[in-house]
Amino acid sequence: QVQLVESGGGSVQAGGSLRLSCAASGYSICTNCCMAWFRQAPGKERVGVGANWGYYADSAKGRFTVSQDSGRNTLYLQMNALKSEDTATYYCAARVPGYGCGSSSWSVATTYDYWGQGTQVTVSS
Repeated sequence: QVQLVESGGGSVQAGGSLRLSCAASGYSICTNCCMAWFRQAPGKERVGVGANWGYYADSAKGRFTVSQDSGRNTLYLQMNALKSEDTATYYCAARVPGYGCGSSSWSVATTYDYWGQGTQVTVSS
């Protein structure tokens, strides 16, 4: 059974940083695995933030970095220069291994097979 567990969320002032973690069990992070971070603000749809193949939403480019540690089987999202508009629940997602990420599909939530429960990030201005 695949489980993705996010952690690291919290409250921070604008301009600050947070690092989110997504610990995977029942799923081995691999070179050809596509994992991504999404976020969802109240009343809005879930949108892609970045994927482990180097894809990022325009809003995240230059500020957020997705990385992974295969030894710890963990995906990370380093968020710097946070803004109030980054306030949302952040979710980790993964596809069945072997399918990789595509430049046009990485941000499509329905293409992911596994999801974490989410972690709240609140940025105050």
